[in-house]
Amino acid sequence: MGRVRQADIARVAGVSQATVSVVLGGNRTGVRLAESTRLRVLETARRLGYADPLAKRQAGHGLLGICAAAPAFEAHQEILAGIEAEAAALGKDLIMFTAPGPGFPRRSRLADGCLILGGPVPAEQLAAGYPIVHIGRCTDLGARVPWVDADYAAASAEVITRLREAGHHRIGYLRDPADTPAARERERGVRSAGTGLTIGHDPAAVQGWLREGVTALVVDEPVVAAAERALHAASIPGDVSLAVLGRAPAGSELSGFEVPRRELGREAVRLLASVVATGAGEQRLLACPPVAGATIAPVRERPL
Repeated sequence: MGRVRQADIARVAGVSQATVSVVLGGNRTGVRLAESTRLRVLETARRLGYADPLAKRQAGHGLLGICAAAPAFEAHQEILAGIEAEAAALGKDLIMFTAPGPGFPRRSRLADGCLILGGPVPAEQLAAGYPIVHIGRCTDLGARVPWVDADYAAASAEVITRLREAGHHRIGYLRDPADTPAARERERGVRSAGTGLTIGHDPAAVQGWLREGVTALVVDEPVVAAAERALHAASIPGDVSLAVLGRAPAGSELSGFEVPRRELGREAVRLLASVVATGAGEQRLLACPPVAGATIAPVRERPL
């Protein structure tokens, strides 16, 4: 086949040549167009070997995108700081896309590739070969999605090990009720560390756990405040040791581990740059540094 023309793409994709022109031109005039049609045109163009003029102008210019499902500056400040720092170190520019709905921003192809913060992975974009890196564990599409995340399971298991070494064999675990990948990984790590565990979601049950012989409590990061309210009458770590699976509130001396959010942002940029350059990605876990704190102590003998 000779040089591929827009008319060839229109014929194979089953659309008009005008539609092809709009799509390949980046739809800068805002023509209303079904996302499925746009993706079909782009995929047909790629399959036929036609170089998208927009991609020719933009790709390879060192522009990386960020797409956040929630207000990014409110929810991901430290990760964004890491992204900015690593992009500057690599000589890359950044562009932020808003995603008010379930779809992927049409203008995302202005960037060489895109980091996804807190949203679903667009399977259509992935199938079309667009470079994507998800920040946070993403298992829905298996090994096809490159991602970076904190190793919550290993860090949570290490906290339980610290408690065991301090003599705690009856440990309560107050779990985040949200069914997020991070919560599931924390629970997996806790359960991997042995028996003698009491697990629940309701802070109101904590006082009952203590009466039943629990000597240490571990809590997921999102429920720290609720756990501390439930323990208001207890001496920490005298009556009960307390550890948080994640970051403690500012100014707190809670034991636990640190989530390397800034480094997650930096690693995500490094991975995306690699995917853009080579087309190959991977899934990376970052270690969570332990925080000694002051709320884990040896078991204190209880009066009979």
